[in-house]
Amino acid sequence: MQGLSDGYFVIPATVPDYVAKTQLDHVDASHPAFSQTTTEVRRRLDSLLDIKGKRTPDSFHRELGHIMWDHCGMARSEKGLREALARIPALREEFWRNLCLVGTGEELNQSLEKANRISDFLELAELMCVDALERRESCGGHLRVESQTEDGEALRDDARFAYVAAWEWQGRGQRPVLHQEPLKFEHVHLAQRSYK
Repeated sequence: MQGLSDGYFVIPATVPDYVAKTQLDHVDASHPAFSQTTTEVRRRLDSLLDIKGKRTPDSFHRELGHIMWDHCGMARSEKGLREALARIPALREEFWRNLCLVGTGEELNQSLEKANRISDFLELAELMCVDALERRESCGGHLRVESQTEDGEALRDDARFAYVAAWEWQGRGQRPVLHQEPLKFEHVHLAQRSYK
Protein backbone atom coordinates (compact mmCIF):
# COMPACT_ATOMS: atom_id res chain seq x y z
CA MET A 1 0.00 0.00 0.00
CA GLN A 2 2.90 2.34 0.74
CA GLY A 3 4.25 1.74 -2.76
CA LEU A 4 0.88 2.63 -4.28
CA SER A 5 0.66 5.79 -2.21
CA ASP A 6 4.22 6.86 -2.96
CA GLY A 7 3.87 6.05 -6.63
CA TYR A 8 0.58 7.88 -7.05
CA PHE A 9 0.87 10.90 -4.77
CA VAL A 10 4.46 11.50 -3.70
CA ILE A 11 6.66 10.72 -6.70
CA PRO A 12 4.79 12.89 -9.27
CA ALA A 13 5.34 15.91 -7.01
CA THR A 14 8.81 15.02 -5.75
CA VAL A 15 10.72 14.06 -8.90
CA PRO A 16 9.80 17.10 -11.03
CA ASP A 17 10.55 19.38 -8.07
CA TYR A 18 13.97 17.75 -7.58
CA VAL A 19 14.81 17.99 -11.29
CA ALA A 20 13.67 21.65 -11.46
CA LYS A 21 15.79 22.65 -8.45
CA THR A 22 18.90 20.58 -9.24
CA GLN A 23 21.75 21.95 -11.29
CA LEU A 24 22.46 19.11 -13.69
CA ASP A 25 25.64 18.72 -15.70
CA HIS A 26 25.36 19.30 -19.43
CA VAL A 27 24.96 16.01 -21.30
CA ASP A 28 27.11 15.85 -24.41
CA ALA A 29 25.29 13.89 -27.12
CA SER A 30 28.63 12.86 -28.61
CA HIS A 31 29.60 10.96 -25.44
CA PRO A 32 29.90 7.18 -26.07
CA ALA A 33 27.43 6.41 -23.25
CA PHE A 34 24.82 8.54 -25.00
CA SER A 35 25.10 6.67 -28.30
CA GLN A 36 25.30 3.28 -26.52
CA THR A 37 22.12 4.00 -24.56
CA THR A 38 20.34 5.30 -27.67
CA THR A 39 21.27 2.12 -29.55
CA GLU A 40 20.11 -0.13 -26.69
CA VAL A 41 16.77 1.67 -26.38
CA ARG A 42 16.18 1.57 -30.15
CA ARG A 43 17.00 -2.17 -30.19
CA ARG A 44 14.57 -2.82 -27.33
CA LEU A 45 11.74 -0.83 -28.94
CA ASP A 46 12.34 -2.47 -32.31
CA SER A 47 12.24 -5.91 -30.69
CA LEU A 48 8.84 -5.07 -29.19
CA LEU A 49 7.52 -3.83 -32.53
CA ASP A 50 8.83 -6.89 -34.37
CA ILE A 51 6.88 -9.44 -32.31
CA LYS A 52 3.63 -9.31 -34.35
CA GLY A 53 1.63 -11.50 -31.98
CA LYS A 54 -2.04 -11.49 -31.01
CA ARG A 55 -2.26 -10.14 -27.43
CA THR A 56 -2.48 -6.47 -26.49
CA PRO A 57 -0.25 -4.87 -23.86
CA ASP A 58 -3.37 -4.35 -21.72
CA SER A 59 -4.15 -8.08 -21.69
CA PHE A 60 -0.67 -8.86 -20.34
CA HIS A 61 -0.92 -6.03 -17.81
CA ARG A 62 -4.26 -7.31 -16.52
CA GLU A 63 -3.05 -10.90 -16.24
CA LEU A 64 0.08 -9.85 -14.38
CA GLY A 65 -2.06 -7.70 -12.07
CA HIS A 66 -4.27 -10.68 -11.23
CA ILE A 67 -1.24 -12.86 -10.48
CA MET A 68 0.19 -10.23 -8.13
CA TRP A 69 -3.15 -9.49 -6.47
CA ASP A 70 -3.87 -13.16 -5.86
CA HIS A 71 -0.39 -14.26 -4.76
CA CYS A 72 1.75 -11.29 -3.64
CA GLY A 73 -0.73 -8.92 -2.07
CA MET A 74 -1.25 -7.92 1.54
CA ALA A 75 -1.58 -11.58 2.56
CA ARG A 76 0.70 -14.08 0.89
CA SER A 77 1.78 -17.67 1.35
CA GLU A 78 4.73 -19.75 0.27
CA LYS A 79 2.44 -21.83 -1.95
CA GLY A 80 0.96 -18.74 -3.64
CA LEU A 81 4.34 -17.07 -4.11
CA ARG A 82 5.74 -20.22 -5.70
CA GLU A 83 2.74 -20.33 -8.04
CA ALA A 84 3.34 -16.70 -9.01
CA LEU A 85 7.02 -17.46 -9.60
CA ALA A 86 5.98 -20.26 -11.96
CA ARG A 87 3.42 -18.15 -13.82
CA ILE A 88 5.33 -14.87 -14.25
CA PRO A 89 8.22 -16.31 -16.32
CA ALA A 90 5.69 -18.13 -18.51
CA LEU A 91 3.74 -14.90 -18.98
CA ARG A 92 6.97 -13.00 -19.78
CA GLU A 93 7.91 -15.64 -22.35
CA GLU A 94 4.48 -15.31 -23.97
CA PHE A 95 4.78 -11.52 -23.87
CA TRP A 96 8.01 -11.64 -25.89
CA ARG A 97 6.50 -13.94 -28.55
CA ASN A 98 2.79 -12.98 -28.67
CA LEU A 99 2.63 -9.20 -28.12
CA CYS A 100 0.56 -7.24 -30.64
CA LEU A 101 1.34 -3.55 -31.07
CA VAL A 102 -0.25 -1.03 -33.38
CA GLY A 103 1.69 1.79 -35.01
CA THR A 104 5.42 2.24 -35.43
CA GLY A 105 8.32 3.61 -33.44
CA GLU A 106 8.56 6.71 -35.61
CA GLU A 107 5.75 8.64 -33.93
CA LEU A 108 4.18 8.96 -30.50
CA ASN A 109 2.98 5.43 -29.82
CA GLN A 110 1.24 4.91 -26.49
CA SER A 111 0.85 1.19 -27.16
CA LEU A 112 4.63 0.87 -27.53
CA GLU A 113 5.23 2.97 -24.40
CA LYS A 114 2.86 0.77 -22.40
CA ALA A 115 4.43 -2.46 -23.71
CA ASN A 116 7.89 -1.18 -22.74
CA ARG A 117 6.68 -0.46 -19.20
CA ILE A 118 4.96 -3.85 -18.97
CA SER A 119 8.19 -5.60 -19.91
CA ASP A 120 9.73 -3.87 -16.87
CA PHE A 121 6.69 -4.72 -14.72
CA LEU A 122 7.20 -8.41 -15.51
CA GLU A 123 10.77 -8.21 -14.18
CA LEU A 124 9.74 -6.19 -11.12
CA ALA A 125 6.80 -8.48 -10.30
CA GLU A 126 9.06 -11.51 -10.34
CA LEU A 127 11.56 -9.73 -8.08
CA MET A 128 8.80 -8.75 -5.64
CA CYS A 129 7.73 -12.39 -5.41
CA VAL A 130 11.32 -13.58 -4.95
CA ASP A 131 11.77 -11.05 -2.14
CA ALA A 132 8.44 -11.94 -0.51
CA LEU A 133 9.29 -15.65 -0.64
CA GLU A 134 12.72 -15.00 0.89
CA ARG A 135 11.22 -13.01 3.78
CA ARG A 136 9.55 -15.78 5.76
CA GLU A 137 7.88 -13.52 8.31
CA SER A 138 5.05 -11.04 8.56
CA CYS A 139 6.20 -7.45 8.55
CA GLY A 140 4.39 -4.14 8.42
CA GLY A 141 1.17 -4.48 6.47
CA HIS A 142 2.23 -7.71 4.74
CA LEU A 143 1.08 -10.97 6.27
CA ARG A 144 2.71 -14.29 5.51
CA VAL A 145 -0.11 -16.65 6.39
CA GLU A 146 2.45 -19.10 7.80
CA SER A 147 3.72 -16.41 10.18
CA GLN A 148 0.96 -15.10 12.43
CA THR A 149 0.01 -15.16 16.08
CA GLU A 150 -2.91 -17.17 17.44
CA ASP A 151 -4.97 -13.96 17.22
CA GLY A 152 -4.19 -13.57 13.52
CA GLU A 153 -1.69 -10.74 14.03
CA ALA A 154 1.52 -10.44 12.02
CA LEU A 155 4.33 -12.46 13.61
CA ARG A 156 7.75 -10.90 13.01
CA ASP A 157 11.09 -12.70 13.03
CA ASP A 158 13.57 -9.97 13.95
CA ALA A 159 16.34 -12.47 14.68
CA ARG A 160 16.51 -13.43 10.98
CA PHE A 161 14.94 -10.52 9.10
CA ALA A 162 16.00 -7.23 10.73
CA TYR A 163 17.77 -6.01 7.62
CA VAL A 164 17.28 -3.83 4.57
CA ALA A 165 17.32 -5.85 1.36
CA ALA A 166 18.60 -4.71 -2.01
CA TRP A 167 18.48 -7.07 -4.96
CA GLU A 168 21.06 -6.83 -7.75
CA TRP A 169 19.67 -7.63 -11.19
CA GLN A 170 21.84 -10.16 -13.06
CA GLY A 171 20.04 -10.07 -16.41
CA ARG A 172 16.92 -11.59 -17.86
CA GLY A 173 16.41 -15.16 -16.72
CA GLN A 174 19.10 -14.94 -14.02
CA ARG A 175 18.39 -15.06 -10.30
CA PRO A 176 19.06 -11.68 -8.66
CA VAL A 177 21.64 -11.44 -5.89
CA LEU A 178 20.46 -10.41 -2.41
CA HIS A 179 22.49 -7.79 -0.53
CA GLN A 180 21.63 -7.19 3.13
CA GLU A 181 22.37 -4.35 5.50
CA PRO A 182 21.48 -4.94 9.16
CA LEU A 183 19.04 -2.53 10.75
CA LYS A 184 20.40 -0.80 13.86
CA PHE A 185 18.00 0.70 16.38
CA GLU A 186 19.41 3.21 18.85
CA HIS A 187 16.36 5.10 20.10
CA VAL A 188 13.40 2.90 19.21
CA HIS A 189 13.24 -0.79 20.01
CA LEU A 190 11.66 -3.41 17.81
CA ALA A 191 8.26 -4.51 19.09
CA GLN A 192 5.47 -6.78 17.94
CA ARG A 193 2.58 -4.78 16.47
CA SER A 194 -1.02 -5.34 17.43
CA TYR A 195 -3.93 -3.86 15.53
CA LYS A 196 -6.52 -5.01 18.09
